[in-house]
Amino acid sequence: MDYNTRPQTPPPYYGGTDVATQTNAVMKRVYIRMFIGLLISAFCALGVASSPQAMSFLFGNKLIFWGMPIAMLVMAWVIPMRLTKMSTGTCILLFCIYAALMGCWLAPIFIAYKLGTIVYTFFITAGTFGAMSVYGYFTKTDLTRMGTFLTMALFGLIIAMIVNIFVASSIFDWIISIVGVLIFVGLTAWDTQQVKKLAAANLDPALADKLATMGAFNLYLDFINLFIFLLRIFGGGRD
Repeated sequence: MDYNTRPQTPPPYYGGTDVATQTNAVMKRVYIRMFIGLLISAFCALGVASSPQAMSFLFGNKLIFWGMPIAMLVMAWVIPMRLTKMSTGTCILLFCIYAALMGCWLAPIFIAYKLGTIVYTFFITAGTFGAMSVYGYFTKTDLTRMGTFLTMALFGLIIAMIVNIFVASSIFDWIISIVGVLIFVGLTAWDTQQVKKLAAANLDPALADKLATMGAFNLYLDFINLFIFLLRIFGGGRD
């Protein structure tokens, strides 16, 4: 959205708060909505994992089994592209639906791993994520170049994961998990900084609220992927 059509014209001012107050308000909404998304995923995962019928329905039907990740992939592309054209309520609703789908998709981890291991890995993830998000928020270093590099590395990681489906190498899988952790640790800091920069702009309150949802969505994805890769490293599976 180009507010400065002329160099001498300042951007429109929305509200009477200063930049720091506005930024803190948006970031607060980001973290609250991200936390809500994680809760939705956790409850859906536990609900599905505790129901043999639900597990059979979701993972015994090939159409649904492949439909869930495809639906999430489409939503991950559509939501950012349609952000300015959707209402705030629609953005939040789609984010909640995505979180529910992700939770259902992650339900098998409660069968593949011990509950104690899952909880332990969750707290490791929370600590790592929190530290990197704080770094991204307060650092004066511009992380744009790092973010660009990590985004390209993420595409390489996806290709490597697809290749390993056919190779089925345990060593390669371990390397992929290590690289995945490093990528999403960096992306957590970068995404936090990006959200902070946008939150500091003098935005229309409605657009700022959509930004909060989009920021929550990005950080939610960073957290979930970091958790999954850490679980693959520390999990070890059930005895």
